[in-house]
Amino acid sequence: MKSINWSAPFFPGTTDNFVSNEVYVTGVTIEAVWRNLVDSSKWPTYYDNADNIVLDDKSTTNLKFAEHFRFDTFGFPIDAQVMELVAPTDGQVARLAWHGWQNGDADTQFDVYHAFLIEKLTDGRIRILTQESQIGKPAQDLASQNPNPMLNGHQAWLDGLAQAAHKEMEAMND
Repeated sequence: MKSINWSAPFFPGTTDNFVSNEVYVTGVTIEAVWRNLVDSSKWPTYYDNADNIVLDDKSTTNLKFAEHFRFDTFGFPIDAQVMELVAPTDGQVARLAWHGWQNGDADTQFDVYHAFLIEKLTDGRIRILTQESQIGKPAQDLASQNPNPMLNGHQAWLDGLAQAAHKEMEAMND
């Protein structure tokens, strides 16, 4: 299994909150999953916890490497920059990761590293993994809740992403 490329301050187990979610799906292509993930305009259609998405480059809704963007999620207005973007080609694992933050004081400052891996496996299976590592008082507050809202929220994101890819494949086959 492939893993996330973490930058030093976000190593899992060293931050205030960390969540990991994955799904395995069949009946979709890795390209369909990728298209639904990198096109930020599609997020609200399958994930109800992503709103007000604005990319600095207004000529497209597709994320690209080094793209700055903003969105609201979990009640936080997040500024973000794409740190890794590797499309699925020739058996390569697709990767999307961003650093996100909310500026503020000691009680509201929030830094996250959120990454996705999409991997084509044998027998037509696709593995979709997302992990997020968070630093700051808001992250501590989220981690203290049971169940952790990030864990459930990110599972909903992956489940919605898989369903969106299935719908796209069905539309292509009609």
